Amino acid sequence: VRGLCPRKQILHQKGDNTLIFEARFESGNLQKVVKVSEFEYQLTLRTDLYTSRHTQWYYFQVSNTQAGMPYRFTIVNFTKRNSLYKHGLRPLLYSEADAKKHKVGWRRTGNEIKYYKNNAGQGRRQYFSLTWTFQFPHDRDTCYFAHCYPYTYSNLQEYLVAITKDPVKSKFCKIHILCHSLAGNIVYVLSITNPPKSGNGTERKAVIVTARVHPGETNSSWVMKGLLDYILGDSGKAQLLRDNFVFKVVPMLNPDGVIVGNHRCSLTGQDLNRKYRSNMKKYYPSIWYTRNMIKRVMGERDVFLYCDIHGHNRKQNVFMYGCGGKQQAKAPYVHPRVFPLLLSKNCPDMFSFPDCRFRVQKSKEGTGRVVMWKMGINNSYTLEAS
Repeated sequence: VRGLCPRKQILHQKGDNTLIFEARFESGNLQKVVKVSEFEYQLTLRTDLYTSRHTQWYYFQVSNTQAGMPYRFTIVNFTKRNSLYKHGLRPLLYSEADAKKHKVGWRRTGNEIKYYKNNAGQGRRQYFSLTWTFQFPHDRDTCYFAHCYPYTYSNLQEYLVAITKDPVKSKFCKIHILCHSLAGNIVYVLSITNPPKSGNGTERKAVIVTARVHPGETNSSWVMKGLLDYILGDSGKAQLLRDNFVFKVVPMLNPDGVIVGNHRCSLTGQDLNRKYRSNMKKYYPSIWYTRNMIKRVMGERDVFLYCDIHGHNRKQNVFMYGCGGKQQAKAPYVHPRVFPLLLSKNCPDMFSFPDCRFRVQKSKEGTGRVVMWKMGINNSYTLEAS
């Protein structure tokens, strides 16, 4: 976080089986650990930088492990009253030994999982605990725990480099710098369309997709990766999409928050998904430049659809938030409920239409979805993935 490399911790004396914790790496989050008893540890997460809130995302390393022993971890400073941990969600574990020997990556772990109100709190804020028991698979292993499958800024950069080196994909996928973040990290924008066979291709409608405005919602990056894998693929349907649409994709809106292991905010301590009405280019560059880019595209061609991809911590399924209201869709535009309905028909085992909502609440008026809708994009959505 401070630009320092982790100091190599001195290993404990021989025979001391105390676990060694570390989170000073990209996207890591853990603030403090208290050893309660030989196999029990109490963990405190770091709040988003320059805030006193938003403890949800965790990602940390554990070494000096003993196999087969009954460990219990308890994270003591969650702030959300409800959680999917009450409904079957389990923490993720990655073992370096298993990855090396058996090619096993991240997997769900944990028994006796409970999420409950504890006795701690700050001012009026009530804290909640998540506790689970588990066994490490190997002695003297290095393991990682995470709230959701990590997807770092470095992962994104590796993915984009692979596209530029691909002789086929690089012909129809152009990667540009949208802007630089507050910390100087590049915010990328991808333009994906097949070269027009004749004419200038301005009759093609645009589809705009963004993700990862909230850094702790790593599932949004995995959904984005799936989307890109598909539209960059060589299937007939992908060809058809690229022949008929221009895709403008911003895969990571908040790289600073992702790098430092924040859950919700940028380095200004602000939720960027409430800043789409703001003209403060200096403080929210990725949001300002995204909105400007969309205005520019709207001047060149029709925008068929805008979608901002998120992850949800308290609801099951994949679903959408759209915008309804007094502005009814005029021909040739379809009603904003049609697209989510089609999605639910296409993949009923994944996408849940009954979970979709189509209203504009006052608290959401600064979100991308609502601002783009008010700018004139009828099909303007937030996609939420559990």
